[in-house]
Amino acid sequence: MGRKKIMRYFGGLRRSQKRHLQMSADFVLIAASFVFAVILSGTPLSALAQPLLWGNLIIAASVTIAAFVHLGLYRALLRYITGASINTIVAGTGLGALVMSVLTALSSVDLSAALIAIYMMTAVLSIGMMRFGARAMIRKPALRGCIPVVVYGAGRAGQQLVAALNYGLEYRPVAFVDDDHRLHGTTINNVPVYPSSELQTLIETWEIREILLALPSLNRPRRRRIVARLEALGVEVKTIPTMNALISGRQHYTDLRPVAPEDMLGRDPVPPKPELMARNIRGKVVLVSGAGGTIGSELCRQIVAINPVALIMVDISEYALYAISTSLQDALGESGPALVPLIGSTQDAGRMAEILTRYKVETIYHAAAYKHVGLVEENPIEGINNNVFGTRTLVAAARAAGVRSFTLVSTDKTVRPQNIMGATKRLAEMICQMEARSQSDCIFSIVRFGNVLGSSGSVIPRFRDQIERGGPVTVTHPDVTRYFMTISEAAQLVIQASAMARGGDVFVLDMGEPVRILDLANSMIRQQGLVPFLVNSSAEMQLRSDAGDIAIQITGLKPGEKMHEELLIVNNPEGTEHPRIMSEKIPVPNPESLTKILASLQLAAERHDIPAAIALLQAAPIDYTPARSKAAEATGTLPESRREATTGHHLRLVVNTISTH
Repeated sequence: MGRKKIMRYFGGLRRSQKRHLQMSADFVLIAASFVFAVILSGTPLSALAQPLLWGNLIIAASVTIAAFVHLGLYRALLRYITGASINTIVAGTGLGALVMSVLTALSSVDLSAALIAIYMMTAVLSIGMMRFGARAMIRKPALRGCIPVVVYGAGRAGQQLVAALNYGLEYRPVAFVDDDHRLHGTTINNVPVYPSSELQTLIETWEIREILLALPSLNRPRRRRIVARLEALGVEVKTIPTMNALISGRQHYTDLRPVAPEDMLGRDPVPPKPELMARNIRGKVVLVSGAGGTIGSELCRQIVAINPVALIMVDISEYALYAISTSLQDALGESGPALVPLIGSTQDAGRMAEILTRYKVETIYHAAAYKHVGLVEENPIEGINNNVFGTRTLVAAARAAGVRSFTLVSTDKTVRPQNIMGATKRLAEMICQMEARSQSDCIFSIVRFGNVLGSSGSVIPRFRDQIERGGPVTVTHPDVTRYFMTISEAAQLVIQASAMARGGDVFVLDMGEPVRILDLANSMIRQQGLVPFLVNSSAEMQLRSDAGDIAIQITGLKPGEKMHEELLIVNNPEGTEHPRIMSEKIPVPNPESLTKILASLQLAAERHDIPAAIALLQAAPIDYTPARSKAAEATGTLPESRREATTGHHLRLVVNTISTH
């Protein structure tokens, strides 16, 4: 009978049949080991003719089998048996040998201690070899189809990963790579350890296509350097989960996934300060506007964990509001604070007043805004109405309803804005600054930060989609940079900054180092095991299609886009009690001037007079330098002379207003 037929026969047996077969085989091996021990010890073979000896051996073998059953040896599948099973075999055979010694002493059978010792060692070897031999026979065909991989990191996590992979049939670890020179040349779990300088040789020798990163506690800067080195070798890099996920039990070592850009960007977060997180939330009624958005929804998730009395979620989008409210309800079940999802626009003064009064709101996080630069550039009046007058409406309602804390979620694009979105958000900041000077008991503050990873419309999901479609990946300029922060860290810092506010504060979050977007595109392509190449047009991409796998096309900066974003207006930040939060002292606008500017801007918005609105934004004291866009070039239905007259009228009005105050 061939090996395949044997494997097929045994593979077709029921689990109970396989267990009984193992017990029978162990019984035979125990008896054979005893006979072999008699021969090796020099005991006369005539001793085997004693019936009492065989009776003792049957009892000892039965005790050994019973011990194996109790210790779980027969529950383990042969395919997945490990070195830990040797301990079980030693314990069971040791107990059997002890029983044999006692029975020998109590009977007339004369057996030496050496014979019993040899018997025990022989039984351990034969029973163990049978199991590991069977495992090799079962796994050998499967291993031919396994993917050879290198595990980067030979520490505890790497060892756990290799042990787990040995249970499966997808990967075959052929080498560890570690930067600890003390481990080089050693073998762990039968896998040799090499320095990182040997990576290229290992890749060529074993035809490695994937490297598994087993460094869950590694800080982000070092992780970036290691991943960049691995990507340059043309292999796909996968990683095990974070240490927090492993400790909590939410994920396991074998939950491998490709290294994501989010793993590389941002910084290692600073643990939030509990007293700051709780100050404006615990035991209070909290409202989040724009609750269904990227930042708004994360604020909601952070807030419910701090035990407010109620969380009021306001959003104009029915779908977004439904998504966040059901997500929180599913997570909380019957416990936790009251969750109140409310459809409404911050531009609706009556609705905002009703909500704040009815629910006795104490804390507001105002995250509702139009934030997509390109869309607001093409829809300037809608951006002005939502970002400027929506903020003014909610601020007025908060003052009238006796709200205690109001925090505006702002953006780095307010600093010397070159787009309408940034200009409108800067005016929203000024509205909060102006209100903070009034006699209101409400503490108004502003928190400004850059891009958050994974937000709607952000560069990372867009690059990921473009790569999945086969390219090109579009980058506006080879040197353009952006700041990035994780959504959870941004939300935590917003909450903590609001707790430190005294009124009119402009808090700026430490975003770390800016990221070159072209480098990000290159990295994301290489993480998929693909080769990027750079082009300046679709025509060039067709000509150079053999230069790589995915093209990166330089498209040019869009209207309103900056080459490099800024975070500070006056560059005089002061530290706070939190290491990642700075406070910027910005001159407060003249209330009367700002009020008149807003009145003129509202008139232009009501008339849908785009040129006049843009001219008014330029005239406002916000350092707005408009880029050319369809909005800036909008003609509407007015003749050229009428448009110029309208724009000139509003500009003269604002200039005169500012000069008289």
